[in-house]
Amino acid sequence: MQSFSVRTSKFGGSMIRAMSLNDNLTDTINLGQGYPDFDPPKPLLGALKQTTVSGPHQYALSQGSVNFRDALAKKQSRFMKRTISADKEVLATCGSTEAMMAALLTLIDTGDRVIVFRPYYENYVSQAKIAGAEIDFVDLKLPDFQFDADELEAAFKKKPKAIIICNPSNPTGKVFTKEELQTIADLAEKYDTYVITDEVYEHILYEGRKHVYFASLPRMWERTITCGSLSKTYAITGWRVGYIITSETILTAVKRAHDYLTVCAPSQLQQAVVAGLELGDDYYENLQESYQQKKDVFLKGLGQLGLRYLEPQGAYYVLVDISPFGFQNDLEFCDRLIEKTGVITVPGTSFQNSEATGTVRFHFAKKISTLEEACNRLEKIKNYTFR
Repeated sequence: MQSFSVRTSKFGGSMIRAMSLNDNLTDTINLGQGYPDFDPPKPLLGALKQTTVSGPHQYALSQGSVNFRDALAKKQSRFMKRTISADKEVLATCGSTEAMMAALLTLIDTGDRVIVFRPYYENYVSQAKIAGAEIDFVDLKLPDFQFDADELEAAFKKKPKAIIICNPSNPTGKVFTKEELQTIADLAEKYDTYVITDEVYEHILYEGRKHVYFASLPRMWERTITCGSLSKTYAITGWRVGYIITSETILTAVKRAHDYLTVCAPSQLQQAVVAGLELGDDYYENLQESYQQKKDVFLKGLGQLGLRYLEPQGAYYVLVDISPFGFQNDLEFCDRLIEKTGVITVPGTSFQNSEATGTVRFHFAKKISTLEEACNRLEKIKNYTFR
């Protein structure tokens, strides 16, 4: 028989999802794959119950149901401070994963270059390679995950077709400042580069930080594809409802890729999630307060265990330094952690394109009681003696 495609032959599969397979073991706490253990807002659950009976049960429009696009455009216009056209500038997708893939397939031909900040969310590299891209990494440097402007321009000088920005960032928790984003914008304009943003954690910020939408910067609307999702904001990671917001010109092209990838996002769930999109500003304020509490509880617990970590500014992940434990690699540490404590995490190599990083990523999108129990279990590694 003929061989499989070279395009996917070197993919090892998602490390995040691989670690979550340990969830099948008895009595584990999954702080690896970033999904909550608490319910979505009650209005969404009520709307879902209703649509289960009343529908819709058939295909939605490929671009997205009218009700969904109208509600999303209204909500995002409020936050992005720009009037967004539901008909011309919004596309419903099967989560932000499909949004990113559709964006890359629209922009990238084989051999085109794409800039990716490192550490990065693992999907970006595989998706860019599926699209045929050559990848140039630009490192976010400790202690604050800042980029070097000269190094970034050196990557832009290679004439990339696009740059991918995750803001707030998974896995680092970095929130890009307006000044940093403007530096990227200036280079994107100078070198005629598209910008693909992943902004799924737009409402999860700490210590009063503000999210700056890249497309809101001067002259960036026409070259930015904003990928978003409702998974994190409304605790519905399994609903797989995401979106693209971009200019009419770009959206016309993206719709061609989307139509052949998934036909449409789930019609019932698009209808149900409208109840979330219509929530007032108090919901987002309460969301930030809730995650601030979760972050404070979990990081306090890590600190009491003597673990060193990099405090996140947004999203709900924290990178923890495991170098004092002396393991040969971070996957070995993760395996031992599950064995000894039942707590699941993700090795830092998943986000670095390297063999050993000396870090692991925990998430804290869990009930306070779950986080407290996780910290109690992690007591077994105190004083670095659990080898």
